[in-house]
Amino acid sequence: MKRELSYGATALRTRATVKLIAWSVPEILPTAVYGIAVARATDSFLAGHAGQGIAWLAGLVVTAGLGAAGARQVYARLGDLVEPLRDDLVRRVVGGALRTGDDGAVARLNRQVEIVRDTFAGLVLVLRSFAVTLFGVLTGLLSLAPLVAAFVVPPFLVGFALSLAVLGMAADRVRASLTADEDLAASAGMVFSGVRDVTAAGTEEYAEWLVGQPIEAHAAAERALAKVAALRTLCFAVGGWLPLLILLATGPWLVDRGVSTGTLLGGLTYVLIGLQPALNTVMNALGDSGLRYVITLGRILDASSPAGQPRPVDELKGYQVRLQSLTFAYGPKAEPVLDKLELTIPEGEHLAVVGPSGIGKSTLAGLVCGMLTPTNGRLLLGGAPPTEVTTDELAKTRVLIPQEAYVFSGSVHDNLTYLLPDATTEQVRQAVEAVGATQLIERLEEIKPAELSAGEKQLIALVRAYLSPAPLVVLDEATCFLDPEAERQAEEAFAKRNGTLIVIAHRISSALRARRILVLDGNKAAIGTHASLMRTSRLYRDLHGSWTPSNPRASQIQPAS
Repeated sequence: MKRELSYGATALRTRATVKLIAWSVPEILPTAVYGIAVARATDSFLAGHAGQGIAWLAGLVVTAGLGAAGARQVYARLGDLVEPLRDDLVRRVVGGALRTGDDGAVARLNRQVEIVRDTFAGLVLVLRSFAVTLFGVLTGLLSLAPLVAAFVVPPFLVGFALSLAVLGMAADRVRASLTADEDLAASAGMVFSGVRDVTAAGTEEYAEWLVGQPIEAHAAAERALAKVAALRTLCFAVGGWLPLLILLATGPWLVDRGVSTGTLLGGLTYVLIGLQPALNTVMNALGDSGLRYVITLGRILDASSPAGQPRPVDELKGYQVRLQSLTFAYGPKAEPVLDKLELTIPEGEHLAVVGPSGIGKSTLAGLVCGMLTPTNGRLLLGGAPPTEVTTDELAKTRVLIPQEAYVFSGSVHDNLTYLLPDATTEQVRQAVEAVGATQLIERLEEIKPAELSAGEKQLIALVRAYLSPAPLVVLDEATCFLDPEAERQAEEAFAKRNGTLIVIAHRISSALRARRILVLDGNKAAIGTHASLMRTSRLYRDLHGSWTPSNPRASQIQPAS
């Protein structure tokens, strides 16, 4: 469970979390004030001061408006937390499936990843709301009457503690439910894929039995899980209703000791409107969504990570790339795309990777950037396998621009600074000039992807990569839609930029600009300079002879029609 909680905690270490917490502050004010406002308004009305009572209630309405504004901003920031977590899980599931050929990956990708995303978002909201409510209620109760707080807070905390104790019992039942879910998905998939054979052979009853058994097992696991709700009800009675009963029973005693009727009513308001709903919500969230989050995430991490995977690396030692007997195949029975490749790319290198289409150039780019995991051998980035590096550290170290550049609807500035949100105007201007996108950027007022050509999208993506803090840049045919002159300016800009440049080349000019050239030939490879490869590599000579300075796809730098 510690690993899963740590994973969630890592996802929260972002600027979006800081913004979410900041916008939670306005919600504390109405939570802390409503009990006091009810108490003061009641006492004012009983004393015949109707104007004061109305003023207190009006103040409560104003603070409620502030709280609503804060809540709106909280929901607006939630997606910035949730979607990066989902993307990381999808990469893990797909990578694990490619390594092992696991049939259960379909259930993890289609359902369990969505469970983790949805429950993570729900837990963030619920725990945030619980903390806001608890802090506000405690502040209000202590300001209103510490004696009332002494009767309300202890039983509330006892009920909450009991609800946490029940989680251990519920965890085993959630695990059983998830196991049954995967068994059902695997059995149903097997039967559905052979429907024609089942019909032709007349084995419908046997197929029904194959699917029926896991259905019954899944239903039994869900029924067992539902029984935990009865225990949660008991915990809620202790934490939610017992404080109310104690307050009502001790009401006369409190009044005899100077507690006003309004103050007593304010205390009851805090329990009924604040503590009860908060406790009920957090208990349901932790007992249902919380367990599903922890256990589902645990299964995804177990299934998508190699056995004995070490703790994620959160700090790299430089950005040198080193391949040690690296082998990669798309599936356990597939032929290797790369086989026992040995290569060192020192910091500051300018390397071009060439070879026939489909030979594995993009696969190598994916391995270097941590999007794929070697089947055998090792690939080290800054002394650690990229797949074992935390998402934040990996993002700071390398940037990959694929052939199909991605831009999104929005402002030009947001698109260019996506990888460096704090970029200054001068930094953006220098990047645009260096890459050669000045005319394009000056013409655009906003980004509408459908109205941009493939070359224009590539220019925007190149500026974005140039601004990135990552010292390692991988261009996977990222200039193929530019004319040769525009490609030259962009590649030379990246070559002069501090760091390493790896270019998946599609023109001979890209290879000629590089310090070294890696030639992929089947699952073999050769590396050297242009001159040495012209002497030693027949494939390179053939590629050099077939390449031309221009490309039939070039000219797409012009605006899309």
